[in-house]
Amino acid sequence: MVSLNKNIEKTTKTIKKYPILFYFAISSIVNATLLRIVTVRNYFDIKPLLMDIGIVLLLSAITFMLKEKNRKKYLITLTIALTAICIINSMYYTYYKSFASFSMLATSVFVVDVKDAVMENVIQLKDIIFTWQIIGLIVLLYEENKKKYKDFTFTKKLKIRKILIVSLVCCLTVILSSSLEDFSRLTKEWNKKGVVMNFGIYLYQANDLIQSLKPQLNNILGHDTALKNTREYYEKYGYKEENKQDNEYSNIFEGKNLIVIHAESLQTIAIDLEFNSKEVTPNLNKLAHEGIYFSNFYSQVGVGTSSDAEFTFSTSLLPSSNGTVFVNYYDREYITLQKLLKEKGYYVASMHANDGEFWNREVMHKNMGYDKLYDKDYYNIDETIGLGLSDKSFFNQSVNLIKKIQQEEQSPFYINLITLSNHTPFSDLDNMEPFDTSMYVNINNRSIRREYINNTVLGNYFRSLHYADSAIGEFIEKLDDEGLLENTVIVIYGDHDARIEENYYNIYYNYDGVYDTILSEGDKGYTEFNEYVYELDRKVPFIIWTKDTKFSKEVTKPTGMIDALPTLGNMFGIYSKYQLGQDMFSIGEENTVAFVDGSYVSEKIYYNSSKDESYVIKKEAISEEYVRERRNKVDKLIEVSNDIIKYDLIKELEED
Repeated sequence: MVSLNKNIEKTTKTIKKYPILFYFAISSIVNATLLRIVTVRNYFDIKPLLMDIGIVLLLSAITFMLKEKNRKKYLITLTIALTAICIINSMYYTYYKSFASFSMLATSVFVVDVKDAVMENVIQLKDIIFTWQIIGLIVLLYEENKKKYKDFTFTKKLKIRKILIVSLVCCLTVILSSSLEDFSRLTKEWNKKGVVMNFGIYLYQANDLIQSLKPQLNNILGHDTALKNTREYYEKYGYKEENKQDNEYSNIFEGKNLIVIHAESLQTIAIDLEFNSKEVTPNLNKLAHEGIYFSNFYSQVGVGTSSDAEFTFSTSLLPSSNGTVFVNYYDREYITLQKLLKEKGYYVASMHANDGEFWNREVMHKNMGYDKLYDKDYYNIDETIGLGLSDKSFFNQSVNLIKKIQQEEQSPFYINLITLSNHTPFSDLDNMEPFDTSMYVNINNRSIRREYINNTVLGNYFRSLHYADSAIGEFIEKLDDEGLLENTVIVIYGDHDARIEENYYNIYYNYDGVYDTILSEGDKGYTEFNEYVYELDRKVPFIIWTKDTKFSKEVTKPTGMIDALPTLGNMFGIYSKYQLGQDMFSIGEENTVAFVDGSYVSEKIYYNSSKDESYVIKKEAISEEYVRERRNKVDKLIEVSNDIIKYDLIKELEED
């Protein structure tokens, strides 16, 4: 007992002697823990906590190596930096469900263009909580200044040794208890969530900085291995024209015009959905029922969101796991749908009533093979909704541009139209038709109206989507009036999901209108909803439609954006020998859709790479071999796709 009291007394004296140092260490560890609680939610995992402690103590030890006049400045700077790391990652996770990367700094300029979405959907109260660390530091500095107390009068070597020993023990404990797969996540950084869950936010951010600073070294040391592995992958799995097996859709659209609608935040959940007997997307429903509708289709985007969807749709490569192709790797050589159609004599154009510099489209679209980008300079901004020109005005003016192209070019055309109005935060609703997402229930023979999801983010999304659907309907109608639907194929895809938080979907699935409550698991009528159901619900529609032919076909097999080029290529008589996806009509018994973080979905399971955990879709026994086999295949696919992008390998493969 005496010994314990002496240790407590000694510790108290030490804290009083070095208050700023102790405050920095404790507050930084607390903030790192808070960040994991509000993001990945691994509340009780000791490994990331120990690593955070180890890293913070290592940073603390450096204090003793500095001159006395610089020690306080060093700790103040570190406190601000680590607080910023927590705030930025908390905000970033809200929107991207991932963690921030230094390689994404180049894209930060685009935040200005979506500031309303950031303010309304991303910055939340939880992000402000982390500022307590700086506020506490200010108070501590003020109190210390009043006492005119001089900090950091100590024996240097003794303090460094003790702190470093504790730091080393913490870090080694984590290292020795981690698997090879954990270290693979750390080095490859495909799965940022997995790195933070196992190694904490500070090691993740330090590792990310190293990864961002070493691309030139990688180009020297990693190039030859990447080229060898990629050649071997294509030899084994690559698409070869001589092995092509025709199906009922081969070449059916050869020589036809192609109009692609890149629909902002269009999510499959809205298709065939009704509220109070009124369809959310009546026009899309009609197109899906008459055309070919892929109802289990995933966008596979990374942090580049819309630009990633464009890239994967056009190249059949996955987005980059580090940075965004449109910004960080725009100068590479890619084989694209646009270039392949140009080789067939097509005129190829993109239309987007936003700034051409946004997502670096002005530059990247040229590299992809577009003849022209019709950006906002070609449009009269006569009605704005959300980010810019309203979809109805955009489509209306685009028809005139398409008609002019048809008259001047006298050749088949490919037109890509990128919409704007249905962009988060779904709050600019003044110019949209009202759409009621309330619920009416019968209680004691009386019809009672419940708000349900009306005026919530999800309710506003459905209203916004109803407007976007109406705009698409008017566009199709005007194309028909102008004779532009003849010999033309319409393709519509959602670029990514709506990025709406899970709790709103839980209300949507489990609202009890009679009692005006949310059902819980175990309640009668409860619909299973968890993070995996949420991930599965993030799929987007992919629709192929023509006026001339009523296909009326629904494809339910899991497919992804990486499969778009091979599928359309088969239909239009083109192909890319570097495509990593498959023709959706020639997929065998089962398909696996890969995501950039190493997760995947098949007909049987959704595999979460961060947690190394499987959610069974079909209620049947799943073997470890089944999970492992697909995980290895997905990892290889991601590696090859990343290497092609990072090392500009298509240029060299073309020279072979």
